[in-house]
Amino acid sequence: MARLHAQLPVSSPRLLASAIGVAITAGSAGQMVFAAEKTDSKTSGNAIALDATAITGEAQDATSYQVEKASSPKYTAPLIDTPRSVTVIPQQVLKDTGALNMQDALRTVPGITFGAGEGGNPQGDRPFIRGFDAQGDTYLDGVRDTGSQSREIFAVENIEVSKGPNSAIGGRGAAGGSINLVSKKAHLGNSFDGGFTWGSDQTQRYTMDGNYQFSDSAAGRLNLMSHESNVAGRDKVDYDRWGIAPSLAFGLGTDTRVNLDYYHLESNDTPDSGIPYSIPAAGSAARTKSNPDKPNAGGDHDNFYGLGRDFRKGRTDTATFAIEHDLSDSLTIKNTLRHGTSMQDYILTQPDDSKGNVNNGSVWRRANTRVSNTETTTNQTDLFGNFYVAGFKNSFSTGVEYTREESQKSSYNVNTDTTPRTSAVTTNCNPGLIGASSGYNCTSLSNPNPNDPWNGAISRNYAGTDTQSDTYALYAFNTLELSEQWLVNMGLRYDHFETGYKTYNGAGRTTSKGADTSEFVTGQFGVVYKPAENGSIYASYATSATPPGNTLGEGQEGNPLGGTPDRSGNLLKSDMEPETTKNYEIGTKWDLLNDRLSLTADIFRTEKENARVQVDTTSYENAGKTRVQGVELSASGKITDKWQVFAGYAYMDSEQVDGGDLPANKANNGNQLPNTPKNSASLWTTYQVTPKLTIGGGAFYVDDVFGSVANTTMVDSYVRYDAMAAYKLTKNVDLQLNVQNLTNENYYDKAFSTHFANQAAGRTALLSTNFHF
Repeated sequence: MARLHAQLPVSSPRLLASAIGVAITAGSAGQMVFAAEKTDSKTSGNAIALDATAITGEAQDATSYQVEKASSPKYTAPLIDTPRSVTVIPQQVLKDTGALNMQDALRTVPGITFGAGEGGNPQGDRPFIRGFDAQGDTYLDGVRDTGSQSREIFAVENIEVSKGPNSAIGGRGAAGGSINLVSKKAHLGNSFDGGFTWGSDQTQRYTMDGNYQFSDSAAGRLNLMSHESNVAGRDKVDYDRWGIAPSLAFGLGTDTRVNLDYYHLESNDTPDSGIPYSIPAAGSAARTKSNPDKPNAGGDHDNFYGLGRDFRKGRTDTATFAIEHDLSDSLTIKNTLRHGTSMQDYILTQPDDSKGNVNNGSVWRRANTRVSNTETTTNQTDLFGNFYVAGFKNSFSTGVEYTREESQKSSYNVNTDTTPRTSAVTTNCNPGLIGASSGYNCTSLSNPNPNDPWNGAISRNYAGTDTQSDTYALYAFNTLELSEQWLVNMGLRYDHFETGYKTYNGAGRTTSKGADTSEFVTGQFGVVYKPAENGSIYASYATSATPPGNTLGEGQEGNPLGGTPDRSGNLLKSDMEPETTKNYEIGTKWDLLNDRLSLTADIFRTEKENARVQVDTTSYENAGKTRVQGVELSASGKITDKWQVFAGYAYMDSEQVDGGDLPANKANNGNQLPNTPKNSASLWTTYQVTPKLTIGGGAFYVDDVFGSVANTTMVDSYVRYDAMAAYKLTKNVDLQLNVQNLTNENYYDKAFSTHFANQAAGRTALLSTNFHF
């Protein structure tokens, strides 16, 4: 088996991408000056704006916050007639809020929080939707995007968030919902968008998005990005990444269309080691739900507890070939073939507070390491359109899918035992052991020095785990129009999921292995009543299934494939059925103000009744139960021609109803689920003061969040304020200033179950100059 190497050729290609963007921008300077002089004499129809590009599911116009339809043909009705909660973050919201990655973008959707990763649970995007871990439920153009990573959005048109169990649409997992990134694709017409962003904390970001029409039916598009930045309010943390995303399209405007797309992203970061919780020292009062631990930075929120050894490198490559043919005016067939790889390679120093170090003013530096690669090949064929039976219209979509996923995971040996010291250091550290006496593995809580001369040894550990899976699936969806007022939405999916793993030692010899085959059927059913053409009232039911080995080791497995040894060395039983989740939802959706503004409201109840729980020291059963219920509200679109809004509110009442018979788990019954705030809300709004000047701002609130189901670690609630102003110098040139976290609030946006939480960035100012042709 091929092994991954620590070194990646990040800098030179990134600089090349940056240089290309700068060169193209500079080469257009003369045209920009000319355009500035001639602005008044031109009409708006002479410019082709990039964000007017349609893929599917586009907004009503180039700048609207309102979206009418999701991109996937599996959604067989417009959003207003879809009986479930679906939020689409359009391109204009991404631009106006100054979002640079997926986590930035999802901040605008209440009901989503993020969890932290370490070594066992990999670093990368870990969203929680309605209280359920969705780390393995991210899709790219409707195809599962396996592999833990931190996702960029330079090549993303919009982001679709579906809430509530939806395995019928996406397959396994998706207990709380799923996230679909819609990529930028080649289109008819010529356009060019370029820009650079300079900001606080040495932020430099360059982007280019150019589309060129080769012939009447062929076009190409190229997106480039280079990004460097530190993080406001954090010592030593920095991001360095670059990406390229070319797209070719043939047959545009004809019955047969072909798309060739490629995406490449490389990153080389100094990862944030987080802030430790203040776990009580031995003999002191234990942490409890009524007195949970919170992050303790020792008096300085800038503190960084890592070392110069820390790094995190990533590489993602995705190639897609899609061909689509209109069999008739009402019937289309599409085949999508995709192959992708996602790699992570890191050493992350975690501030280990597990022995009560924080309370005596010291912190042990524990290394978390990972070298992993996930390779995915998917072929998906869809047939969709509409037909009439007995005079009733049916809008349908059906398809088949085969996916092969392979994940290899290994690590590093980080030998900290390089300086003579007492064996007690390995189990605890105290102020007397800070510095050289512990080989700089024990450091000060209030004044850690990331430049300490740590001289431990690092080597590759080739022992690891290989996991592979095969998915065979059939699915069908239909919206039946019984009348102008009554619609029935139905969906059904069958999955055959085979997965297996093997562990091996450094010599490559297999030390254990296991396999599992799961078959499950998931579905959705909804009834929609339309009292008016611009409104709907609905009731729906949907299910999901999470089989053993769901994330292939690329996320926190609530239902792991293999067992783990107990204290006596016995292997715990792991022959588990897929966990099943069901959702009940009633809601209403309305397009008001001449269909410019969309309002939604829903009440939901999500239940998992056969969660995997440990019932004694040697066995598990599908006997646990969790529940999340609540209310959601949203608004998106234009209140007036000049005033836009994108807002939402979510209330979630979560509970572990039954954690099984093991006393330690039973004690958590009735507790709030981790990463599930009771209240969360977001408001983003802009107003066009003059034809050239637009101002905007936002507020984002998240309630207290527990890190674990024991409710003994938590991060406090927070409100974050953002502001923006955009000014059009000419038709082709505009400036935009974003100030994020306007009040420089100290808050935590990622909670880990034990040990630490990640602090969010402080006040950040970003000034962008953008060019459009």
